[in-house]
Amino acid sequence: MKRQETWALSQQDVELLLDNAHAAERVSVRKGNLLYGQGEISPYFYLVLRGEVRISCFEETGEETTIEVMGQHGLCGEAPAFDGLPRFTTAVALRDVDALRFDTRKLQPIFATCPEFAMSLLRITSIKQRVLAIRLEYAFSAPPEKRILQLIRRVAATFGVSVQDGRSLGVHLTHEQIGRMTGTSRVTVTRVLNRLRDRGVLTIKDGTLLLLAGLSDEASERWPDTRAAASDTR
Repeated sequence: MKRQETWALSQQDVELLLDNAHAAERVSVRKGNLLYGQGEISPYFYLVLRGEVRISCFEETGEETTIEVMGQHGLCGEAPAFDGLPRFTTAVALRDVDALRFDTRKLQPIFATCPEFAMSLLRITSIKQRVLAIRLEYAFSAPPEKRILQLIRRVAATFGVSVQDGRSLGVHLTHEQIGRMTGTSRVTVTRVLNRLRDRGVLTIKDGTLLLLAGLSDEASERWPDTRAAASDTR
């Protein structure tokens, strides 16, 4: 199974979380099982050490919208773990997962001695809010092509590798996954990707999307060009 994650932390934030692993419990979740469910109230949040976790929300109709896919060193569940309100997303293991489970009720003494840890969690929450705000703006105002291209550029900035022709995505996004994350159908995703390929914006190489160099201002949007910049709000 190819990597599908769409989110990663900066190296500094990962190190701060791992430095405070003594405050967490290591847990394992088998593929198909939940780390947490939408609507539950829980003080726990998770740092993924191995495997992949899909973060999604469900409408009353049962329709699912994918928010992110967290791979190694992805962090999930921290906002509702602190505010004590019902979770608005579900986290399911796409592969067998090993994770560190932090309990917010036990973190205050650590914050007192290591304020950098608290600042790290604030940074992570801030960038997630920013991403969700931009996605919400796109959902109401942008056509499917812009929504899809914005997602591809963000993933390329986070996981991509620079190659001769442009920037390889670095992970495998299925048409279904792109559709769930952009509020479009699988058929629409296929049509949009074909149009972008015909226009020379992207191509497919060795089964992975390749975002070509020399994009127009319209295509470049507002996302950073490096993984560190994409995952750090400083």
